[in-house]
Amino acid sequence: MVALSKPLIEQFFVKPNTSPLIIPDIPLIDLSKPESKHHLVKACQDFGFFKVVNHGVDSKFINKLESEAVKFFASPLSVKEKFGPPNPFGYGNKIIGRNGDIGWVEYLLLNAKPESEYPENFQGVVNDYVTSVKMMACEILELLADEMKLQPRDVFSKLLMDEQSDSLFRVNHYPPCPEFQENEKSGRKLVGFGEHTDPQIISILRSNNTSGLEISLRDGSWMSVPPDSESFFINVGDSLQVMTNGRFKSVKHRVVTNGTKSRVSMIYFGGPPLSEKIAPLPSLMQGEEDSLYKEFTWFEYKRSAFNSRLSDNRLGSFEKIVAS
Repeated sequence: MVALSKPLIEQFFVKPNTSPLIIPDIPLIDLSKPESKHHLVKACQDFGFFKVVNHGVDSKFINKLESEAVKFFASPLSVKEKFGPPNPFGYGNKIIGRNGDIGWVEYLLLNAKPESEYPENFQGVVNDYVTSVKMMACEILELLADEMKLQPRDVFSKLLMDEQSDSLFRVNHYPPCPEFQENEKSGRKLVGFGEHTDPQIISILRSNNTSGLEISLRDGSWMSVPPDSESFFINVGDSLQVMTNGRFKSVKHRVVTNGTKSRVSMIYFGGPPLSEKIAPLPSLMQGEEDSLYKEFTWFEYKRSAFNSRLSDNRLGSFEKIVAS
């Protein structure tokens, strides 16, 4: 990534924010334990974000993919740019989407379908990794359905398993920024990926041992998430928030860049088919409970999300105004 002059680097700074009054513990859930169902539902309701262990994803798939990602991002820019600009898939550098968002990041955005076109050496390792992570995502969604006594138990997971599932896979590289080191000491933060929620059903994140991920707490402050390369971090997506009529929370998150260390993250975004209608599940609605959201197709919501800025309240235009 090219060096930036001081006036240019200023556009990457995050506005300062207050520190949280109380720093909560991020829920840690062992998927091998019978009580994990209860803890998963509680984490989705209270936090919208948690990490899992004993997840069943083979470490060799993780290590192979991270190794290929590091090699790819270490390639000359001219090599990487052969796979860009993203339209919508491909290699991107600093520009995120098409609505003016920028970040100190380079990335590969890939279709999660096995027959998709990937850079050399990525095909097999991405397919192995995505297959394993998707199985884990489906297990989590089915455990949630079990605990909520939803039938069928694949009411969420079938949307990811569908052949037409519109799922994505993203590899992000946040290079160190030497020009930023002097600002880091004074508490300033450089944005790697701006604040946003994930529009899909569920997101499965894994990163190396460099910090940077932050989540927004209910008091509006930002909490740094300690890195843990042995675990997977899980985000509730906007679509799952709607399907549970707001019981599960899609949490806003962002990435800030390190002045000296490189960060690599890999995210599977489990999405439904484009034609799937997204609305609160009738079996979850209790008594006279009103739906908080208008029904929409995933295509409609995806189009709206990709035409908005990262920090926009994407669900806002799909919320119902309930008479008090």
